[in-house]
Amino acid sequence: MAADVSKLQLPGDLTLKQAQMVLEAALADAVAQGVPMNIAVVDAGANLKAFARQDGAFIGSVDISIKKAKTARFFNMTTRQLGAASLPDGPLYGIEVSNNGVILFAGGVPLKNKDGVIVGAIGVSGGTIDEDERCADAGAAVLLK
Repeated sequence: MAADVSKLQLPGDLTLKQAQMVLEAALADAVAQGVPMNIAVVDAGANLKAFARQDGAFIGSVDISIKKAKTARFFNMTTRQLGAASLPDGPLYGIEVSNNGVILFAGGVPLKNKDGVIVGAIGVSGGTIDEDERCADAGAAVLLK
């Protein structure tokens, strides 16, 4: 008898179907921008749930995309916001050395469901920080519809 895996899903966590929807929307935006991206989606526990590396995307950006997603989830804010708070005169100065390294530039965005609950995060790397963030925002927007 097969176990009912739906009972293993944590409340407020990202499902595989949702992660795939986020990934597909972000991929569509990357294609529209014409920039090959690495896109990582993590669940509420900051565990990798979905990932894609487009043809031609930088190999070094694989790790960056995953860390952007994890950083956004660890601190429940965009990596752009965290970067601003970590400047030398900011309240989080030095935070980049925590959690085995966090990313402090744009491209990591928390994922919220329709109820406003953070269920995971997306991290994108491969373009400029503005291109990365636009792609991440496109992926995150899917869960709000």
